[in-house]
Amino acid sequence: MSNDPRKHVVIVGGGFGGLWTTRALASADVRITLIDRRNHHLFQPLLYQVATAGLSAPDIAAPLRHILRKQANVEVRLGEVVGLDAVARSVTLADGEVIAYDYLLLASGATHAYFGHDEWARHAPGLKTLDDALHIRRRVLTAFERAEASDDEAERAAWLHFAVVGGGPTGVELAGTLAEIAHKTLRREFRRIDPSQAKVRLIEAGPRVLASFPESLSEKARAQLQRLGVEVVTGTPVGAIGRDGYSLGAEFVPARTVLWAAGVAASPLGALLDAPRDRAGRVRVEPDLTVPGYPDIFVAGDLASIQQANGQPVPGVAPGAKQMGSYVARAIRARLDGRTIEPFRYVDYGNLATIGRRAAVVDLRGLKFSGFLAWAFWLAAHVFFLIGFRNRLIVMLNWSWAYFTYQRHARIIFGGAGEDGDGKDDDAG
Repeated sequence: MSNDPRKHVVIVGGGFGGLWTTRALASADVRITLIDRRNHHLFQPLLYQVATAGLSAPDIAAPLRHILRKQANVEVRLGEVVGLDAVARSVTLADGEVIAYDYLLLASGATHAYFGHDEWARHAPGLKTLDDALHIRRRVLTAFERAEASDDEAERAAWLHFAVVGGGPTGVELAGTLAEIAHKTLRREFRRIDPSQAKVRLIEAGPRVLASFPESLSEKARAQLQRLGVEVVTGTPVGAIGRDGYSLGAEFVPARTVLWAAGVAASPLGALLDAPRDRAGRVRVEPDLTVPGYPDIFVAGDLASIQQANGQPVPGVAPGAKQMGSYVARAIRARLDGRTIEPFRYVDYGNLATIGRRAAVVDLRGLKFSGFLAWAFWLAAHVFFLIGFRNRLIVMLNWSWAYFTYQRHARIIFGGAGEDGDGKDDDAG
């Protein structure tokens, strides 16, 4: 037990929600324990750039201890929460340690959802962590190497078929960048294959890609993808995914690289709470982001399920998590002062999605534009919101170099290079 008389705030998750709460409590009369399974904060909107060799892992991540080094009221702990006792007000770590709290924030994010087909995960990796990104990068780069080494035309074609399942922002970004890699980056680097003959297919079960955008921008995104060489398939769900390919309707398509961007599920941490959850496993929180019946437990980010004033759910995007994190900090400060606080209100600043070189779509509160202007806006916004000056500078230099040369400096295959990409990464470059 600590002899510190200050209220103890335990924050689980060092993503946008957890980090924004922590930093907003910098001057509060509390002590904070920030717990995360990983030692870094990750700028997830650029994770696909690591997966497609445009950026290195340290370019979009920063150690939590470094970010919070000047905040004296924070202790960072590397660990995994496996138990929660809401009555005793404590959490239990995987090593058995029990940590008591006065206020608890659960902001542990989301994971992949395969809609009841978890066996697909081995053959169609998703993209949520740096480990995922390095795994996907290895699979993509290895596919071209396997095609180069093969003497069988059918086998070559399977290695050069890239399918991305899911037409949301992540799927669109992955598909567009894969097409650029095949058509531009790898040109003249192979002797037995022509990388530009690679087939990139984006598969969306719904009627259009980027369903959260206005229909006009969805159509523009589709047109821009097609100009980049991506085949866009909508209205048809994938029926099965295996080692050698996938099923689309009644057709089996040979393909050795299938990437998953179709669904997410809330962190399993939500299941530790005796609280209602939605179909994705997100905790249905009160208007002040607390758990029903437990006013000392807050939930934020992708783990929280709450509706906006218009009846639509708050989307699982970085701005939503940041706003929730800042709100939780204000709510805790209000509790300390004996005040009440207004309900959480999400401010939707708009949607951005990049498709490829000089191609993007932007919807800013009804202001819609696409093409080069949208792409430039997307670049500026993402550089601005990166954590740390070094990361901003490095990303700007890398993007400038890639723009003029089409080259991707991070095309290094780490770890095992087996056909199913089962080797483990031994570096984060």
